[in-house]
Amino acid sequence: MIFDGSDPSVIERAASALVAGDLVAMPTETVYGLGARADDDLAVGKIFEAKGRPADHPLIVHVADADSVRDFAAWVPPVAVRLVASFWPGPLTIIVPRAAGVATAAAGGQGSIGLRCPSHPVAHALLSAARSAGVPGVAAPSANRFGRLSPTQASHVAAEFGEALMVIDGGSCNLGIESSIVDCTRKHPVLLRPGVLTRAQIEAAAGEPLLDRDGDAPRASGTLEAHYAPRAPLRLMTAPQLQTALQLLAGSPVKLAVYSRVVPSGAWPGVRHRAMPEQAADAAHELFSVLRKFDEEGAQLIWVEHPPATPEWEGVRDRLRRAAAS
Repeated sequence: MIFDGSDPSVIERAASALVAGDLVAMPTETVYGLGARADDDLAVGKIFEAKGRPADHPLIVHVADADSVRDFAAWVPPVAVRLVASFWPGPLTIIVPRAAGVATAAAGGQGSIGLRCPSHPVAHALLSAARSAGVPGVAAPSANRFGRLSPTQASHVAAEFGEALMVIDGGSCNLGIESSIVDCTRKHPVLLRPGVLTRAQIEAAAGEPLLDRDGDAPRASGTLEAHYAPRAPLRLMTAPQLQTALQLLAGSPVKLAVYSRVVPSGAWPGVRHRAMPEQAADAAHELFSVLRKFDEEGAQLIWVEHPPATPEWEGVRDRLRRAAAS
């Protein structure tokens, strides 16, 4: 059931549910999360069960402030301190060494843990109320079935999980794709998942270059090769490839959805076209909602034009690449 996140009594009720070990869906500036108290492995287990998510695929723990990091971290590397100072509250997750015996299930059994402090006012209110009630942090992956489209509206969450789940409505998520994830457990920081923050922004705050993900990287949310997928098969194409494919499929009874910056010519009545915004931030904001809408309209195929190969588009490119691999 959906509840108004601007109502203080709703926040208190949600905090009490978290204390009791129940699941609560909450808004963040990135996407909606399916939350449970991170210090209760049984409660966290409910997240894995509800999503159909493998128990060894770690979750991100959301905390109310930077001081809460000490509840989960064995120690905080200097680069992580610099990143937190620059981007928290905001769309950045840091991976740090995990304190022994803390949030084992949320960490997927690893010796590291991902932490983030969201900037959404409803998320902040809930995390603060939960902390006051004895919950140090909330493990909260995206509130959707595992591997599928992330939700950016409360109604998306309710459609996934039904009336039994308490969903706190905080409006449409401002950013629309998940946080950037930086591994801070090794000698140099490693970008595990891009988001709306560019590499240049993160490197400026870190004071050193970001390395690319390698085989020694810890497991992290949203880094599987196939992820973020709509129900309909999604294919990425260049603008010329898209135009050629439309010509080859001309007149087909297949319900086709196209998301592109270039307006395709020669489309037939069964083609649903949605213009991709020119700005990366605008595309990120609407991406999952657009793909979800295509599914709702019964699209059988989704063709998407490759986003520009520029730094600010890296997060959108990453989500589309993984969606196309599903």
